[in-house]
Amino acid sequence: MSDDAFITTAEIEPSGSGPLDGVTVAVKDNISTEGVRTTCGSAMLAEYVPPYDATVVERLTEAGATIVGKTNMDEFGMGTTTETSAFGPTENPAAEGRVPGGSSGGSAAAVADGDTDLALGSDTGGSVRCPAAFCGVVGIKPTYGLVSRYGLVAYANSLEQIGPLAPTVEGAAGLLDVIAGPDERDATTRGAPADASYADAADGDVEGLTVGVLTELLEGADEGVQSAFEAALEDLQEAGATTEAVSLPSVETAVQAYYVIAMSEASSNLARFDGVRYGPDVDADGDWNEAFAAVREEGFGEEV
Repeated sequence: MSDDAFITTAEIEPSGSGPLDGVTVAVKDNISTEGVRTTCGSAMLAEYVPPYDATVVERLTEAGATIVGKTNMDEFGMGTTTETSAFGPTENPAAEGRVPGGSSGGSAAAVADGDTDLALGSDTGGSVRCPAAFCGVVGIKPTYGLVSRYGLVAYANSLEQIGPLAPTVEGAAGLLDVIAGPDERDATTRGAPADASYADAADGDVEGLTVGVLTELLEGADEGVQSAFEAALEDLQEAGATTEAVSLPSVETAVQAYYVIAMSEASSNLARFDGVRYGPDVDADGDWNEAFAAVREEGFGEEV
């Protein structure tokens, strides 16, 4: 097992039987696991042990999965390299000496290195998809509201979703089937989905499918990335799909909008880490503002 892909190794046994019988799953360390510490990759929560399981963790164990540990991540999900973790960086098993992407880099690396069959990450602005691409595995950011966020330590509530990572499309689709669905503990989840299976849909048949291609996304892309992208489109066309160019001019301002939304929500969510409810006990002089600042200076890394 790759030591740097995991912050904590632990075995959480299945509580039921189902489609994940005999399957191992690693869980990103910002998803609550009862009795197993959940650090968010931060010194602020280095010893925090949740008193409850996230909904997705309950669904995993009920489906027969064995959870094998909590994976490394950029601190509180802020980063794209998994280098901002208070527990050190994770190496990319697919490219020695390179980063695995982030912020769910530990989950992607664990899958790529065969340390686990499947993994969960969380994605606010690419944190599942980026490491999946870097490590050569499959990652999905589900549509907002498809998967419960109950038990996910919040970064930017209106953007983030828990998503699957797997060696194959079929594996990712099967894991999404297990974790998706409404949850009365998360009011943002959608109603009951149609009686359909993502795993069943991942049968390789794209005959008659129309695939939209966002033309703006190729502007400024590396030549190798463009070549791989165009080759994938050719493969889809040869398999019977139709590709259609789509223009989305708002892409030009998407990153700016993301940072306005994400940072404003993060500043609210991270305000709870003040040394009173969460965080290290710091002996600081001065008023409560100065005491809170001292805790955050010690507990938060430079990126946060």
